[in-house]
Amino acid sequence: MGYKIAIGGDHAGFTYKSLLKEQLTAAGHEVTDFGPGSDASVDYPDHVHPLAKAVVNKEADFGVLICGSGNGVAMTANKYQEIRAALCWQTELAKLSREHNNANILCIPARFVSQDVAADMTRVFLETEFEGGRHQNRVDKIPVC
Repeated sequence: MGYKIAIGGDHAGFTYKSLLKEQLTAAGHEVTDFGPGSDASVDYPDHVHPLAKAVVNKEADFGVLICGSGNGVAMTANKYQEIRAALCWQTELAKLSREHNNANILCIPARFVSQDVAADMTRVFLETEFEGGRHQNRVDKIPVC
């Protein structure tokens, strides 16, 4: 089953974004690219805000954000009440972010993981279902405003 995936980031994540976009499309997902369109320096919030809004508005099922450390994109995306953006650097973290936290955006630190790890994390993130149950109560307590 293919998902609608929103993908974006900054200049440091451009190469990984291009690779993941190709792999996701080949796997049958519909991918919307929120930029950037090159590895020229950009301000990541200019790409993260529209992507997060697409996930909030259900124009995308999930998001994938890639920047140098993953922190900037995660901090920006998590400003939205309905977003649970998870900064992951191992496949197990990507899996747990879905199982336990019902994360809807995966944030990847391109300068700290290989392209293979980024691809594996993305695949596992999309394949993993939220467990619900005891975790739902915790997820319900995340929004504060």
